Amino acid sequence: MTAAPYSGLTPDVVLDALAGIGLAPDGRLLALNSFENRVYQAGMEDAAPVVVKFYRPARWTDAQILEEHAFALELAESEIPVVAPLVTGGRTQHAFGGFRFAVYPRRGGRSPELEDPKTLEWIGRFIGRIHAIGAARAFRARPALDIESHGNEPRAWLLASGLIPADLIEAWTSATTLALEGVRGCYERAGSVAQIRLHGDCHAGNVLWTAEGEARGPHFVDLDDSRSGPAVQDLWMLLSGDRAAMTGQLADVLAGYGDFRDFDPRELALVEALRTLRLLHYSAWIARRWADPAFPAAFPWFGTQRYWQDRILELREQIAAMQEAPLAVYN
Repeated sequence: MTAAPYSGLTPDVVLDALAGIGLAPDGRLLALNSFENRVYQAGMEDAAPVVVKFYRPARWTDAQILEEHAFALELAESEIPVVAPLVTGGRTQHAFGGFRFAVYPRRGGRSPELEDPKTLEWIGRFIGRIHAIGAARAFRARPALDIESHGNEPRAWLLASGLIPADLIEAWTSATTLALEGVRGCYERAGSVAQIRLHGDCHAGNVLWTAEGEARGPHFVDLDDSRSGPAVQDLWMLLSGDRAAMTGQLADVLAGYGDFRDFDPRELALVEALRTLRLLHYSAWIARRWADPAFPAAFPWFGTQRYWQDRILELREQIAAMQEAPLAVYN
């Protein structure tokens, strides 16, 4: 466990950081929902409010942050509705008081209605455009989403952490062993699929919907988890419900996606594997951040006996899901 990373990030520091890059904050600050980083809406004198993101110290290197920014700007320049950082003083990444930060335009919106086939098709169309650009070149600094980074490493870390109750270690160890065997089996069935630059965390909370005006439709926010990986990583989190429901939703998403990029159906073998890796990574993510006061407040149930029992059950369900035939889309 590390010391609280944001203890020195006071409102005065936030305002001074903005003033230091030539902006004129008027003193109004609104903390926005974010656990990994600290994000604020800041009022400006004689200008529209902006959103400022202070990066969690030591998580990304400067090169990795700049690659995130470059990818977002590349997408925005292609008229894809991605909220990209503002270029201020010739830079997108700034530093103040020991923190690195970036400033973004404020974009409003609501969660998309993923039950609507036309909404899914519309979102799929833009993800197809994102991936067409993402496939054009590779990240050089940002890591990949793979079995090692999201499965083996977090599993080993949790086993060494002492956080799992002693009477559940054997059951959790067995469940994670079988789950990772299932993940490897899914990757073997998929074969050698393309690794492209991704949004990386494309769930409904990172897709905002505007109902009116020229910007009507979806826009994508928060590329903080952007990595290299299979295209289906940016699709599966839009799916929910039983197998029949997910099959229909996937067909809707791919109806739009296919307008701009061909989807490799072999990647459907990875849907439940990627879900399993996310579950393992998520538990380790909360545990690693426990010294940050925001985490005990937001996840008071973490680490309880019930928590680990539920994770074991969840993994057993994933083991069964990975043994089923992948989702299929029929023309």
